[in-house]
Amino acid sequence: MEARFLGIPELVEAPHVAVVVDVMRAFTVAALAFAQGAEKIVLAESPEEALALKARSPDWVALKDGPPVPGFDTVNSPGMLRSVGLRGRTVVQKTTAGTVGALAVKEASLVLCASFVVAEATARLLRTRARDGVTFVVTGEDGRADEDLACAEYIALRADGAETDPAEFLRRAAESRAAYELAHGVRQGVHPDDIALCLELDRCPFAMVAALEGSLMVLRPHPVPPPAGEASP
Repeated sequence: MEARFLGIPELVEAPHVAVVVDVMRAFTVAALAFAQGAEKIVLAESPEEALALKARSPDWVALKDGPPVPGFDTVNSPGMLRSVGLRGRTVVQKTTAGTVGALAVKEASLVLCASFVVAEATARLLRTRARDGVTFVVTGEDGRADEDLACAEYIALRADGAETDPAEFLRRAAESRAAYELAHGVRQGVHPDDIALCLELDRCPFAMVAALEGSLMVLRPHPVPPPAGEASP
């Protein structure tokens, strides 16, 4: 499988298959929201759109990067998300990089959103759906975020069926600039468990597929059974 690794500014045309990677923290949060029972996630283009969607559907859960803001229910933190009841609910998510990357490739035939917590399920889906290659969108730092690149490279190797030790890829993520900023208070809206939660490899047994539903880009979990004879993580 041919793999390309691009930052958001390098996307000049919609790829056929895109995997949008945001480890710290958009697509870790999204995966854990589904694990907590969320039905779907609407990827908003702006905070204003997120609040407008929330105003039309008050039972939806709106979240964003940074500190708490009136109108939003919570922030883009996997640790803080644990205290929010999500069973059967719709989440509206607006983040600095992850949602921007997904919206940038909304015309692709297949859009997956990924992080370490859904790495293996994402790779399994790619084995069946990306025979002509895949573009990995490294969302952080204009394509230079090492936590996102490490995750993308790991998924690419697993999609090719390579037996790959994840330790080095997780180490890179743990030592990334994003991890430093989360650990040292550079970013706001952070829970002490956020980094550890972002590094829980294969916690969730599903991939995440984003697609246009009307005018909205909607993310949903996509169950990916393990090969026969292999147990789920």
